[in-house]
Amino acid sequence: MKAIINGKLIMKDRIIYNSVIVFDKKIIGIIDNDNFHQYKEECMEEMKIIDAKGRFVSPGFIDIHIHGSGGYDTMDATKKALKTISSTIAVNGVTGYLPTTMTMDTDSIYKALDLVRQEMGIETMGAKILGVHMEGPFINEKYKGAQKADNIIKPDYDIIKDYLDIIKIITLAPEKDIDHSFIKKVKNNSKITLSVGHSDASFEETMKAIDDGMSHATHIFNAMTPLNHRKPGIVGAIFASDISCELIADLIHVHPAMFNILINIVHKERMVLITDSMRAGCIKSGVSELGGQKVIVENGAARLEDGTLAGSVLTINKAVLNMLRSSNLEIYDVVAMATINPAKVINMDDKIGSLQPGYDANIAIFNDDIDVYFTIVDGKIVYEA
Repeated sequence: MKAIINGKLIMKDRIIYNSVIVFDKKIIGIIDNDNFHQYKEECMEEMKIIDAKGRFVSPGFIDIHIHGSGGYDTMDATKKALKTISSTIAVNGVTGYLPTTMTMDTDSIYKALDLVRQEMGIETMGAKILGVHMEGPFINEKYKGAQKADNIIKPDYDIIKDYLDIIKIITLAPEKDIDHSFIKKVKNNSKITLSVGHSDASFEETMKAIDDGMSHATHIFNAMTPLNHRKPGIVGAIFASDISCELIADLIHVHPAMFNILINIVHKERMVLITDSMRAGCIKSGVSELGGQKVIVENGAARLEDGTLAGSVLTINKAVLNMLRSSNLEIYDVVAMATINPAKVINMDDKIGSLQPGYDANIAIFNDDIDVYFTIVDGKIVYEA
């Protein structure tokens, strides 16, 4: 059993002071300081004390869209790749994530999916794999971004039917799904979240896809039809509906002035901070690779040789800091965008994303600049500064 003392506990809608959080593999309870001494005396188990030293104690961050980090990518389809990604992002307070595939040949995608299935549930000194985000190959060439056009195909249920147990999100272009047969079949046979992205869909097409089962949007503003007063596009459909949406808050993919505008239109509970990080995540500059394409990392941006943004090198704690400094939100509102909100998108908000008794003990401790000092996964310290 462990206890964190001297911390400012970040809850869904407030900060709790002068209290101790007690946990084992799961959160046992939150006890005020005055009663903790007696609780400790009466406890039948030895208790390890972690001193937060006045820092924030938060639910662990959840990144539902990340391709890679630390020099490795999900599509490498190796144990070393996944373990390295897990340990690298744990340094940034991530306790759970979705390794994200991309538009490559189906054999390569299957290898990545098979490896994730094999590694899920295996204890590691890093962030926990929660499932898979399948970004492509069911996208539109016009908005392919850094994905290879040669591997784009139409939505096909047979391709994903054997992986319904591990796929949490599928990003697709709904206009490529004739009569929305794929969307409807996935909706009727799984709990997979269908996300509009890398798409040339019109406002009307997107709204119809939402009616038929799409409930999320991949990296809003990027790789989708923009908002126009005569053609509202996908962005307009996000604004007009109640679906959730991802945001890459690296100050490059989206101008920070848009953060408050977005918050004013899209409810804060529908916004999810992601990194969309590629294998060059956590490096400042140099040459890397994404899906067989050369990527140049410079000044915090990752781009193909033609200048196309190729994911990011953002870390989730930096995304939280950027949103906090560029918006009018309280810290607990911003933290929710990287904890309970993504947990809701992948239908896991009954066990992760919150410091509630009975929830998995996934915890991050950080300072005012969101520099992480401890990352705890299922009650185990996997990173300590």
